[in-house]
Order: sequence, then structure tokens, then C-alpha cells
Amino acid sequence: MENKKGLIITLIVLLAIGLGTVSYFLFRSHTANQEMQQLFEVEKEEMENEYANFANQYDELQIKINNDSLYEKLEQEKLRTQRLLEELRQVKSTNAAEIMRLRKELKTVRAVMRSYIIQIDSLNRVNQQLVTENQSVKKKYSEATRQITSLSEEKETLNEKVTLASQLDATHISVTPVNKRGKKTTRIKRITRLDIGFTIVKNITAETGQRTIYLRITKPNQEVLTKSASNVFPYENRNIAYSIKKYIEYTGEEQNVTVYWDVEEFLQAGTYRVDIFADGNLIGSQSFELD
Repeated sequence: MENKKGLIITLIVLLAIGLGTVSYFLFRSHTANQEMQQLFEVEKEEMENEYANFANQYDELQIKINNDSLYEKLEQEKLRTQRLLEELRQVKSTNAAEIMRLRKELKTVRAVMRSYIIQIDSLNRVNQQLVTENQSVKKKYSEATRQITSLSEEKETLNEKVTLASQLDATHISVTPVNKRGKKTTRIKRITRLDIGFTIVKNITAETGQRTIYLRITKPNQEVLTKSASNVFPYENRNIAYSIKKYIEYTGEEQNVTVYWDVEEFLQAGTYRVDIFADGNLIGSQSFELD
């Protein structure tokens, strides 16, 4: 009887120890789950902040670019990032699988963002280089324009040092804008041709024979009207563009000449200029207005 009672006591003790052990492990497990949930909540909040920051960065990158194709790609990535952010906000911190998935998605978003930042920085460097080169080209063009504008003044200075006895001279220069019917017009939009007339004055000391006359029509912005980039002639040790080339047979007597410029380009309102050259000399100039 005593043995039976001792066995019962032993079983009760073992059961109590077992229950205590199970309770201990259940408590540890509950505590661990709480700690894990807290960690997930902290990580979830950090991930939300990072997703939101990436979405804002896409907005900032879009402001910095002027490329429609790249802008559209950034817009797609921004919308994707915003969609993932909304998914994360709706996920419970206890859903470890979803949080793990969105953590992997965040790595992808981070890598894509880094690639776009590198790409845009590279484009900005190229654009800056192009801006610098463009400024250099504009400076050279401005200098060339200034030189062409001063051709007449330079020529007048040279003419004081050389004889003009045998040089041809063009006077009575006139420019008549006409429409498609060949009638004079004052409306710039209707001009289809410029009729340019001038007189080569009598000069018995000038050499007779065939002469080549070059005309340069300069727009208000100092650009020369020309039909081809290859239309150039030598003047003062360099080649400059011409608008019209005309062959005449010069006899030493006064001679009237008319040439035509077919308008195939946009004409802006303002002051134009016609310069006439022969034998490497500027022999006449005339300004005219188109309104």
C-alpha cells in the first residue's frame, strides 16, 4: 500500500515538473513571438519610410531631366514603388512571408533607383559638355558675324591705301520684292522673289571682258541667304558665302544688271543688306527693309 502511495506521489511530482516545463517553454515562445512581432513592426515602419523616400526621389529626378522616354520610365517606376508602399501599409506585422517578399522588392527598387541616378548623372555631364561646346560655337559664330559685318568698314580703310582707278563700281542698287504673279508687294508673307537691280558705272581704265559678279544678301540676324554651303568665293584671303552669281560681259561702258533671288526660306521682318563683289572687291552695298 505504501509502495502504491509512493508511486502516485512520484507521478504527481513528475506531472508537475512536466507542466512546469511546458509552461516555461510556452512563456518563452510567447515572449519570443512578441519580440519578433516588435522587430517586424520596426522593420515594416523602416521599409515604409524607405519606399516613400524612393517615390519622392523619382519626383525629384523627373524634374531634372528633359527626356520624354526617360521621364516615362521614371513615372512607371514611381507608380510601382507607390503600389508596393500601399501593399506594405496593408500588411500586418505578423505576416512574415509578405514582409519578406516586400523586403526583396525593396532591394530591387533600391537597385533600379541607383541605376537611374547613375544614368541621369551621366546624361547631365554630357548635357553640360554640350552646353559648353554650344557656347563655344556661338562665340565663334558671333565673332564670324562681327567680322563679316565689318567687311565694308575694313574695305573702306584699305581703299585709302590702294588705287581705285580700275575697280568696278556698282550704283543705283535697288531691291524689289514681288509676289508669285511678279507684282511688287509690301507684304513679307507674299514675297516669292527679290528682284535686284544695279548699274556698273563707266570706267575706261577697267579691264574689259567677262566678269563674275557675286551678291551676298544678309538677313537681319547677319546670316547670308545661300542655296548651298558650297556657294563660296574668295575675298580677302578667305572664302565667304554668296547668294547669287552673275556673269557679265563688261565693255567699259555703263551697264545695267538685274538678278533674281527665289525665296524658298522664311524671311523675317527687319533690315536686310545686299553686298556686290567683283574681282575680289566690294563694289557696292545697299540696305533695304522688309516688313
